[in-house]
Amino acid sequence: MTPEQLQRESRKILKRLSKDLKRLSHDCWPDFHCRLQTYLPDLLALYLPLYQSRYDCYYYLEQLLRQLATSYRQRPTWQKQADQQHLQQPQWFASEHMLGGACYVDLFGGDLAGLKKRIPYFQQLGLTYLHLMPLFTAPEHNSDGGYAVSDYRTVTPQLGNMAQLAELAQALKQAGISLVLDFVFNHTSDEHQWAQRAKQGDTDYQDFYFIFDQQQKAEFEPQLREIFPQIRRGCFTYEPTLNAYVWTTFNSFQWDLNYANPAVFNAMAAEMLFLANQGVQILRLDALAFVWKEAGTSCENLDKAHTIIQAFNTVARIAAPGLLFKSEAIVHPDEVVKYISPQECQLSYNPLLMAMLWNSLATRKVRLMTESLKRKFAISEQCSWVNYIRCHDDIGWTFDDNVAWQLGINPTDHRQFLNQFYTGNFAGSFASGVPFAENPETGDCRVAGMLASLVGLEQALENNDRLGEQRAIERIMLLHSIIFSIGGIPLLYLGDELGVLNDYSYSDDPAKKDDSRWVNRVAVSDTTLLKAGQADTISGKVFQGLQQLLQVRRQLPLLATARTEFYDSGSPHVFCYKRQQASDSLLVLANFSEQQQSVVLNNLPFAAEGNYFDCLGQQSYSSETAVSLTAYQVLWLQASCQQDKAP
Repeated sequence: MTPEQLQRESRKILKRLSKDLKRLSHDCWPDFHCRLQTYLPDLLALYLPLYQSRYDCYYYLEQLLRQLATSYRQRPTWQKQADQQHLQQPQWFASEHMLGGACYVDLFGGDLAGLKKRIPYFQQLGLTYLHLMPLFTAPEHNSDGGYAVSDYRTVTPQLGNMAQLAELAQALKQAGISLVLDFVFNHTSDEHQWAQRAKQGDTDYQDFYFIFDQQQKAEFEPQLREIFPQIRRGCFTYEPTLNAYVWTTFNSFQWDLNYANPAVFNAMAAEMLFLANQGVQILRLDALAFVWKEAGTSCENLDKAHTIIQAFNTVARIAAPGLLFKSEAIVHPDEVVKYISPQECQLSYNPLLMAMLWNSLATRKVRLMTESLKRKFAISEQCSWVNYIRCHDDIGWTFDDNVAWQLGINPTDHRQFLNQFYTGNFAGSFASGVPFAENPETGDCRVAGMLASLVGLEQALENNDRLGEQRAIERIMLLHSIIFSIGGIPLLYLGDELGVLNDYSYSDDPAKKDDSRWVNRVAVSDTTLLKAGQADTISGKVFQGLQQLLQVRRQLPLLATARTEFYDSGSPHVFCYKRQQASDSLLVLANFSEQQQSVVLNNLPFAAEGNYFDCLGQQSYSSETAVSLTAYQVLWLQASCQQDKAP
């Protein structure tokens, strides 16, 4: 339809349904009606191409609108106030004060009540958003770390209940911290009521999933890749109760949802809005690249996957207007950026930066990182990267093979080297990681491990190597100084800010021993938290070093929205980028080697004559002489004309 046709269709729908929608939204009708008039044409432009070939398309559309009216009426007053604040400042997340943290509730607080008591620590750390790993009910013995959801509206009983989650969300908001939760919308667990009803023969719920005979399965299977080949092969699981195969991309107990069915879209929209109404301000869209399937394709990153996400986004603009989406697209860099826009995901993980940081630590070279980011770092000014060093899962080597080849790097061999290096199987490696998702046929894998163990602290402590300990802490500061300054929201995986090491006890737990990611899902005790203030401990050194970096970051407003440009520093070991906003700029130089490196500022294409001032080291440098960087040192340099603004 043309825009004019969409407007006419919207007016017709509103005329027909306004009485019913007004009844459902009660005293919220004026505001809801205004939002519906604004966004219904956009919703039609997305919903109709997905479902207009079905005879019941408009029935489901009207059901969806009724759900939106009900959800908006149920939205708590404090959240509607927060919505207005965010609408008045739509880029509230672009701030030099933003700092994210991620954790499992049980590992960091025991339960929701215990986590609420951690708010003073989160404030001390400086968090402004907190991402809680999956906390809803899931299969007891094997849940993929909670990503096999059995009920989106019930908290795992050991952690608490939904009322406590809503209370926590409001308490966090009062402390200046936004709550972030996962929206696992590609699949449910096989224990979800929808899957259970499908198993019992309910054809309506069988249509919620992909339930195939052998011939149907064969139409899709040849083009699909195996995600976790070490756990089980293929993307389908035989279900005896149905005498059929169920599509299970990630594991046999995770049933993929069929978004070609509008009932699925509507049902998941209801779950999304329910979570939003508990106080969630950002939803991490899990596995979003997989949500649309078409025979003859890889069933990843298809156009209609984007349409689905944009439609969910439009639903949120109507019924939860302050809600933001964060993309979890751990795919090729060309595909990652396609999910990032104000109409799709306003925030996105930056897997390319994560992989390149670890690559440069291992190789001591920055050319692959520099060339990769030159091509794939720029995104809409209305959106933001979420820059992380490590997460709850694993490190995969996401980079563009073509860029590698252009630099004379064989990408397959290089990934093998990185795997060997970070699992400690390469001579001279400082890392103590473990392989994850190892393919028995190719030997390919990803790497799991806590930050401190991966940068060499575990190995140094085992060997009583004081220099190795110092170098490990320097690597930690190096990595954080980059995610704090490169542009976007820095995200900490909680425990890393305290130098917590790997926990290998998972191998003794039958429910965890086959998933090596548990090596980096480590409980953080009260005793460890107390060490944050003890400068003579490893935890204290790491924590206080990060606090110093953050203190400087908060005094540099250009780190909020300034554009980022990448340059060749003249040294193969020194990463170089510039943040520029109007006449203000910040030049970052980062030495990725243990050896002293030199950079002549005048040799850089944008160099200004005179002095530069390092905001971190509080030292001046002349542009005419070589700047020396010690092992793993980072400089945040302002030109002399900006020194009066330096922190």
